[in-house]
Amino acid sequence: MSSPRNSANSIMRGFKQVGFFTGISRILGLIRDVLFALVLGAGAASDAFLVALKLPNLFRRITAEGALTNVFLPAYEKEVAEKSEKTALHLVTEVQILLVVSLSALVVIFELAMPLIIQILAPGFKSTTDRLEAAVFLARITMPYLVMISLVALWSALLNTHRLFWPGAAAPILLNLALISGAIFVALTAGSLTETTLLSLTIPLAISVVVAGILQLLLLKIVLVRYRINPIWRWAGISKAGRKMWHSFVPAAFSAGSVQINIFVDMILASLLPVGAISWLYYGDRITQLPLGIIGIALGTALLPHLSRLYANGEKLEMGNALSNSLYLGSFFTLPATIALLLLSPVIISGVFGYGAFDDADVHATASALIAYAIGLPAFVAQKLFQSVFYASNRPLIVLRISLATVFANIILSIILMRFYGHIGLALGTSIAIWLGVLCQAYLLFREDYLDIKSFLKLLPIILSCVGMGVVLKLSESWLMEFQMLDIYILIILVIIGLGVYFSLAFWTGFLPSGLIKKASQNKHK
Repeated sequence: MSSPRNSANSIMRGFKQVGFFTGISRILGLIRDVLFALVLGAGAASDAFLVALKLPNLFRRITAEGALTNVFLPAYEKEVAEKSEKTALHLVTEVQILLVVSLSALVVIFELAMPLIIQILAPGFKSTTDRLEAAVFLARITMPYLVMISLVALWSALLNTHRLFWPGAAAPILLNLALISGAIFVALTAGSLTETTLLSLTIPLAISVVVAGILQLLLLKIVLVRYRINPIWRWAGISKAGRKMWHSFVPAAFSAGSVQINIFVDMILASLLPVGAISWLYYGDRITQLPLGIIGIALGTALLPHLSRLYANGEKLEMGNALSNSLYLGSFFTLPATIALLLLSPVIISGVFGYGAFDDADVHATASALIAYAIGLPAFVAQKLFQSVFYASNRPLIVLRISLATVFANIILSIILMRFYGHIGLALGTSIAIWLGVLCQAYLLFREDYLDIKSFLKLLPIILSCVGMGVVLKLSESWLMEFQMLDIYILIILVIIGLGVYFSLAFWTGFLPSGLIKKASQNKHK
């Protein structure tokens, strides 16, 4: 039986691996988005490319990255526990073949039906034919990325079961590097063109997506071969374990894609608003995704295989301990990030994106969207952790029901709030809906003794420290504004001040999560 200390250490190791590479990826993603804003602004070109990019990303979440990982990991761990690792590898073989064949067929269908699909996803594009035509053309280029990234997601999940978290976390780095290269190419060549069109600005970016998919496949393949866990490509039919896994896949697919579906709802409705609304929401969401990726996705990635292993071995009590430790660790980083985003949104957006074609009006509109999305950040992170318990215990239907309710709530709230607050109402509706879903999940976990009141009482020192940090940040911001510095310099100074205040309080009061500095101090002692 695993001890609570071993459980916490295992999660911490995985979190550090995933968090490190995810952090690099998100920083590169931020640089990528800065270049997008610089080159494309928040106009028609940006709207068209972002719609085209969202399509394969949505189905990546639904069909592979989220859903497949969530049902594959428990099934694989069960095969290892009950039979052998060799038998479990047969499961990988049949899954990857079915994945490639089915998704390739889906890509062909979407390529043929792309004009209709884009009109459904962005009905407001009908009034601007240049946006519509560009989005269709670009989506046809980016759509094959779905097959490649889905296979990458499967191989990443396989490596996660062997505690090799870094390859899957490092793969998005290649995507961001490819898109950065594409954006630089556009910036360097746009000036030499006799006529600048939507396609001339965006085709290099779309091609970069496909190139990234090829590079990600190569990276994961090299790692699989290196560690001799490389699944073969030989069809041997669908096993009993495979049938059971695919039976769980449908509810998991919708559940994994619920967040993306909510964002898609925002995009569809935003297409009915003035030009730029889609881009304002995108850039606001991208800032929110920085802490969400580093914290929520990293923790969820490390937690799921650990919980699946515990469940396969019948260690329910230890599952509760692992969830409580993860909730504390996630809150330690998420709550101060949320406060910072809420208080400093104008400085953040201006300092990061306020250049080139991205004007003051875009800064103001995007900052408002960021505040609305930031309200839901703690819920987004908690959702990743809570869902891991249900997937690890082979109960995807619970997640499905709550996800359905969340999507329905988001649609209703977005339509209502959009009438009063425009694009801000869309982001706010998404945040409120996520909170409603998380509260439902928390209730069930309380009832099943995976959570207790102590799990949340432990968060009080974190909350009080966040309040103190927030006061210092606002006072510092007011003081720094007097020096007439660029917003990027003000932002950097405020980040340093915020981190210094918060971590000092955590260190002095003793609520620093176990394992963050312990290992470093132990190594120094040795």
